[in-house]
Amino acid sequence: MTTSETAGTETARGGVLGRHPLLFFFLIAFAGAWLVEAPVVLSRTGTGLLPFTIPGPLAALMLAAATFTGPTLSAFVMTSVVDGRAGVHRLLRRYVQWRVGLRWYLFILLVIPASELLGALVLPGVAASYQPPTLSMALSYPAAFAATFVLGGPLGEEPGWRGFALPRLQPLHGPLLGSVILGVLWASWHLPLFWSGVWTPPTIPNIAMFIVMITALTVVMSWVFNNAQGSLLITMLMHASFNTFANKVVVPLFPAPLLDEYGLLPELVGFVVLAVVVVAVTRGRLGYGNYRPEEHSPATAVHT
Repeated sequence: MTTSETAGTETARGGVLGRHPLLFFFLIAFAGAWLVEAPVVLSRTGTGLLPFTIPGPLAALMLAAATFTGPTLSAFVMTSVVDGRAGVHRLLRRYVQWRVGLRWYLFILLVIPASELLGALVLPGVAASYQPPTLSMALSYPAAFAATFVLGGPLGEEPGWRGFALPRLQPLHGPLLGSVILGVLWASWHLPLFWSGVWTPPTIPNIAMFIVMITALTVVMSWVFNNAQGSLLITMLMHASFNTFANKVVVPLFPAPLLDEYGLLPELVGFVVLAVVVVAVTRGRLGYGNYRPEEHSPATAVHT
């Protein structure tokens, strides 16, 4: 089949969505999440623009649901449009793709937390605030990890960001630029949470730090993703690892005044340093030469 024939088949199959899969993926991902988050943000729980209050547990549940009505829903809709049922089956198989090599499990469960820990220790006054870990902290960590995995973003977000978007951004823009684009968009998708009443205050420094931190993290995650052959399971575990360790270990271990005001600093420092190392070692290729995605349908071959 020639390129023109393939494009014609894709157009007939997916229409305008099939011609612009990334554009519509991000539109659906943003709209699907922000519509669910809007009541929380607008209520007295958030900005107070509307005269009602959403109880904290319900607000947290709505914010968790937004990860599924956003990136996950968009990934499955757009995969169905451009790759059909076979593409949806491939996406689902990547949820349980666990044979990726022991070193990647060790990296996400040990190196990622270590980068956050070192990012905290190099900050002025943070080491002096150290509080020894408690038994309850250690015992509660597995449950916190599991809860974060399901409700804290990994399970709901990764099918979209790494399941649909990244495999299409890398061939278009290269692994490094593609990762930077994804990182900025991924960070921007979170912006309503700053006004939800349950996140870091929406100051300019906090928002700027978050965007840079998430972009650096995306570069590292692309490297892991490529070497793990596109496994969503490994990116979900990595997502859960940095979220859980930051909230359940770094925060209670280092109650420094600096981190009370700028709580994202340890992750910002740690992930930026890690990203620089990964980019330098891989010369910006981020392991893309090791990525062997499953064969896509013709609908994906032209417009990704």
